[in-house]
Amino acid sequence: MKITNVEPLFVPDGANVMLLVLVSTDSGEYGVGEVGMRAHWRTVRGAVDDLAELLVGADPSRIEHLWQVLFRSGFFPTTGVLCSVLAAIDVALWDLRGKTLGVPLYQLLGGASRDHVECYVHVTSRDPEAMVAECERHVEAGWRYLRVPANSPGADGEYDQRAALRHTVAVMQRLRSALGHDVELLLDVHTRFDPAEAVTLCRELEPLRPYFVEDPLRSEHLDGYRMLRQRTTVPLAAGEQLGTKWEFRPLIEGELIDHARVDVANTGLTEARKIAAMAEVHHINLATHSPLGPVTAAASAHLNLALPNVSVQEQPRPAFPPSEVFTALPRLAAGRITPAERPGLGVELDLAAARRALPRGPAPLPQLQRPDGSFTNW
Repeated sequence: MKITNVEPLFVPDGANVMLLVLVSTDSGEYGVGEVGMRAHWRTVRGAVDDLAELLVGADPSRIEHLWQVLFRSGFFPTTGVLCSVLAAIDVALWDLRGKTLGVPLYQLLGGASRDHVECYVHVTSRDPEAMVAECERHVEAGWRYLRVPANSPGADGEYDQRAALRHTVAVMQRLRSALGHDVELLLDVHTRFDPAEAVTLCRELEPLRPYFVEDPLRSEHLDGYRMLRQRTTVPLAAGEQLGTKWEFRPLIEGELIDHARVDVANTGLTEARKIAAMAEVHHINLATHSPLGPVTAAASAHLNLALPNVSVQEQPRPAFPPSEVFTALPRLAAGRITPAERPGLGVELDLAAARRALPRGPAPLPQLQRPDGSFTNW
């Protein structure tokens, strides 16, 4: 079997667009993966074309070899957007391998180590009382893990760290009071806080026992987590912006986090397994980042079903949105996900419908400013 084509697909995802990569072969079989970085979609399209030149004519079963070729062929390390495209290609090759052998992908990863994968859902309301009501609906439906954002109470487009700190602590106190301690609350700071505010936030949240505080600091200087680790007892989670084992190394070897936020749409499955093994040695669990579409949800579920050190998987919406493109999806119930018992990822596309989709980019990301007009992280 030889690879004959590698192409990007721009597929509707509700009101947004997901960036998929299709790897086709001379057997007529294909594999699909998803690119984790949607912000620079024109760059993604170009990166797919560049890497395709290295893949056409290759044996798709040599997954590790092809990862090395794609990662090292440009001399400079493959990071950022290129790493995200490599991740999509890698997942597509695993999908293709499972289809070729006629087995679900998790069987290729060692078989199931659990019956299902626990998931958490996003709480999207902004008003505290509306958040309580939304959480209660999720809990009644069967969700046990709920993700809460560290929002600023100011105007849209403005982010005041100090105001967000006070607002977030008050919201978490209100939710814990309403929901009790049997519901796990996960707080996502989204890399918006400076170290001083992150320390204060984590210290004030300690009595509320959050399941974890995610991305309290920016990812450019991971050693900052060493300082935070020494000053708080709340569980910490980070890593969604990282793509390789080398990038995860300081967080894991320093035991600076409790949950590694591996995103298979940024790492691929080949690299994710290695990161998971590194994390297991240090008693760190994977809490996989999966805010995208059903392809990444399925790839994450296969990985998590097979691994021993998994805590929870992200599932932003309680159900996959209706789509004319996908004809087979993972099995999603409240609070848990299980891969479909089909070959490969178990996700099937109507390729004609996928190719009919307009080649437009995803929705632009929010742009936030501090009260003084300076730019800050979304």
